[in-house]
Amino acid sequence: MTQLLDLADIQGNILTAYGKLGFPHGRFLLLHVAKPQAGRTVVEMLRRRVTTALRWPSERKPNPPGKIYQRRPEVAINIAFTFWGLLALQVPIRTLRGLPDEFIDGMAARADILCDNFPHAIKESWDAVWNVGGKSDGAVHMLVTLNAQMNPDGSPVAALDHITREIAALCDATEGGVRLLEGHRGTDARWQDLSALMAVQEDGSRQPLPIEHFGFVDAIGDPVFEGQKPDEPEAAIGQGKLLADQSWVPLATGEFLLGHPDESQEIAGAAMPLDFSRNGTFVAYRKLHQNVAAWNAAMAKLAKQFAAVMEVPEPEAEETLKAKMAGRWRDGTTLIAAPSFSEWQAVRAKRLAAEQAGDQATLDALNRALVDFTFAEDQGGAKCPIGAHLRRANTRDMLDPHLTSADKGERNGSVLNNRRRILRRGLPYGTHDGGADDSGEHGIVLLATCANLFRQFEFVQQQWMQYGLDFNAGNDTCPVVGNHGADAKFVIPADPKSGKPPFFCGGLPQFVETRGGEYFFTPSMTALRMIATGVVDPT
Repeated sequence: MTQLLDLADIQGNILTAYGKLGFPHGRFLLLHVAKPQAGRTVVEMLRRRVTTALRWPSERKPNPPGKIYQRRPEVAINIAFTFWGLLALQVPIRTLRGLPDEFIDGMAARADILCDNFPHAIKESWDAVWNVGGKSDGAVHMLVTLNAQMNPDGSPVAALDHITREIAALCDATEGGVRLLEGHRGTDARWQDLSALMAVQEDGSRQPLPIEHFGFVDAIGDPVFEGQKPDEPEAAIGQGKLLADQSWVPLATGEFLLGHPDESQEIAGAAMPLDFSRNGTFVAYRKLHQNVAAWNAAMAKLAKQFAAVMEVPEPEAEETLKAKMAGRWRDGTTLIAAPSFSEWQAVRAKRLAAEQAGDQATLDALNRALVDFTFAEDQGGAKCPIGAHLRRANTRDMLDPHLTSADKGERNGSVLNNRRRILRRGLPYGTHDGGADDSGEHGIVLLATCANLFRQFEFVQQQWMQYGLDFNAGNDTCPVVGNHGADAKFVIPADPKSGKPPFFCGGLPQFVETRGGEYFFTPSMTALRMIATGVVDPT
């Protein structure tokens, strides 16, 4: 039976990655609530304009009858709260005490758990707006996210500035009751601007690219859960959970939405009343600075050594090194599908020919291969190294204790991975000029969304990104986003058939650093109404 979700009760940024659906620009604002009534007034004014998960009409195919749609907004608006924000809005203590410990603690208090005090303490490296260890009157209480469509020249639609001014004026009208916090690095200290990277077309217009600053196509393997895409059953292939019979089905809704059964077939304990929690979720906001110059320099240096050992040209060696670290080639093709540079080139040529011929069946097959794969046939990592970012972020069937069994019927699929999945939302920010300086503003703001921050986000961040024990890689961290000390290394196993030795990438510099973050609760529309009216009855 298909899980039916109350889309009108769920905020839209949970089910939808806006950047993929024509909203390549973003602006994130942080608010502080000094007076509860003023805060509730602001919440009520914003609540009326929040974008829900109701679908908007498709521009490419006819809409099925009987479906309810909302008008496609120029700017999608969503809001979320920290624990201290809910307290400032006078949500009852009996409700607040039902919230999870990690959310109550907040991200800064758990910096050591998350390995964020590296390479510098967060008090030194995070944007001032996060007020790490500062005064309580500067604490972050609310997050307002604006995701905007774009003009042909690549700029955001005018509505983004218009709505921003409205929110600022709304805060000013409270006469200090609600403040728009300042202290973001970037072009404007009052907010965090974001934008997809752009390609200039022949006619001068701009086309948003689905890539991040290191040059990889991003956010390909986002999980799919029950009720998220009921009209697209094939969406679960490679993106849901892998069963013992090697078929794919959606993950349980409760892994991402509170108040629904999760993979353990339980409905997790929640803050009372149940309507306050149901259809809400938690978000780990992460501002991740990318050291693009350090990445480029390290890849060029290692490529010279790799080229000499593998007896290949340096450009091929550099592309291969990047793919081995990420687990994918730059265009998203997995190393499972194309283990070597020549095989990747063959896939690229096949895609180009299919695009030119309008061969949709071939394109569909190539796109499916981006997500429909397992690691059963590459247990030694000869194709995709065990410690590559791809395998750490989504282990699929790699940790199945019965993976070596010749009888596939004994295998457990992705059962040990199913409770560690997160939805990835967000956009890149800033630009990099390709020079040798990383002091500028360029990176990604990640909104890691899940029902259990400790079991999902924190586990992946600490255990899989910052350690290698689950992968028999000792204390090696993720080569892309992990913390890299003086002895940091990454091992590329050799294909036994090649006669070549394994290659050790040593002296890895720090490629990614946190520049801010916090844990937020994204409530349902029902809970937003409760918060705005000040009527939350925990009994």
